[in-house]
Amino acid sequence: MEEAVRDTLMKNIAGEIILSENPGEVMRKWRELFGATQLEVAELLKISPSVISDYEGGRRRSPGAGFIRKFVEALLEIDERKGSQVVKQFSSLIRIPSGAILGIREFSTPITVLKLSEAVQGEVVVGQEFLGRRVLGYTVIESLKAILTMSGADFLQVFGSTTERALIFVKTRTGRSPMVAVRVHPLKPAAVVLHGVTHLDFLAKELAIREKIPLIISRARSEEQLLKSLAEL
Repeated sequence: MEEAVRDTLMKNIAGEIILSENPGEVMRKWRELFGATQLEVAELLKISPSVISDYEGGRRRSPGAGFIRKFVEALLEIDERKGSQVVKQFSSLIRIPSGAILGIREFSTPITVLKLSEAVQGEVVVGQEFLGRRVLGYTVIESLKAILTMSGADFLQVFGSTTERALIFVKTRTGRSPMVAVRVHPLKPAAVVLHGVTHLDFLAKELAIREKIPLIISRARSEEQLLKSLAEL
């Protein structure tokens, strides 16, 4: 089971790096999530730590697929030496809380935050400057069920194969709880959509500003209409 999670995690990380407009930033994010230093990774790859630093800082051209594969393998080897803590955390992928996730999808080609907002009849309340950001997929989550049933480790599964996705929360009146969950989790989505909001909580908006995450209020008349519009993207 752990080996299957390891393989899935490896494909997901490599895919996110390859598809990202800023592969160096994604490399740094995952290295830090694995608790690995540039020196540790460089030693396994038999290269200078400055090479890792240059990639992460955008001072080198995007790495090739072969280098990315070796980079991810190095992260997983470092994790294995530390008791496979990250892989064990991702094992939550096989434990999907019933009813909490209403839909999950990866796009064959990226869309923008603007196109997503239009599809969900959205009002962008934070992050107008990020309307051109790429979105590679979405996950629709029932807010209350997620809060009641999902642990911090379980929350990893909502990201599917990439963090460059929109998290769409339904049945949320103020948006406070979803944004607190996003705030405390190390992985950050490309955008957050809230449906069912009757009064947007000030903290929800403030957290979106601090995390630099576009926050969109969907005005779709129902969850069914929201899901239908998303399916048509």
